[in-house]
Amino acid sequence: MSHRTRTFLRPVRTTAALTLAAAAGLGLTACDIGGSDTQGASSSSSAAASDTSGGQNTGGQGAADDGKSGDAASSSDGSVAARSAASQDDSSGRCTATALRMALGRADAGAGNIHYALNFTNTGKQSCTLRGFPGVALLAKDGQAIGKPAAREGAAGQAVTLAAGASAHADLHTVNEGMKDGGCWESASLVQAYPPGSKEAMTARAESGVRVCGNEFLVGALTEGDGS
Repeated sequence: MSHRTRTFLRPVRTTAALTLAAAAGLGLTACDIGGSDTQGASSSSSAAASDTSGGQNTGGQGAADDGKSGDAASSSDGSVAARSAASQDDSSGRCTATALRMALGRADAGAGNIHYALNFTNTGKQSCTLRGFPGVALLAKDGQAIGKPAAREGAAGQAVTLAAGASAHADLHTVNEGMKDGGCWESASLVQAYPPGSKEAMTARAESGVRVCGNEFLVGALTEGDGS
């Protein structure tokens, strides 16, 4: 009687063991598949984030390096304010940011005032015009806006026609420290500007920095020549 009982129970234990092993195998397979999918999704997300960041950094740096149009990594509010400060111009022959190169001239100091010529050169093959005031803002090295966009100084004047390779400039004006109350802003490493009628910003390096004092930051209308 005992012998029969042992013979009957042995296959049951074996079957149970096989069942547990199979279940464990299925669980392990499910975990492996889930882990692989999760890892793949994470890698894909990381790559996408890297591509987006790289694109933003390249665009901003390029604009700062060569004075062409581009999206610098600037403060959103500061950039919008600078664009709003530019003169409106919907004429078909106006110079667009993509056909211009921008550069900042050296500081010209005298009688407590400091002036900088902000130059725009026509890099296209066709003549184009600039009319009125550019919208100008100062940026720190990391692209954050400094102070407020330049206020307009003087009359708008006449439209300037630029042949291929010709330049026009706008005068940036501030004062020396102590000339007016209000202290001085942080020194700017970059100048950002919107040509009249443009929705695209241009950025140029301020090699020696631009520091506004007395809250006096003004821009004149565009006139012929490079301001030298």
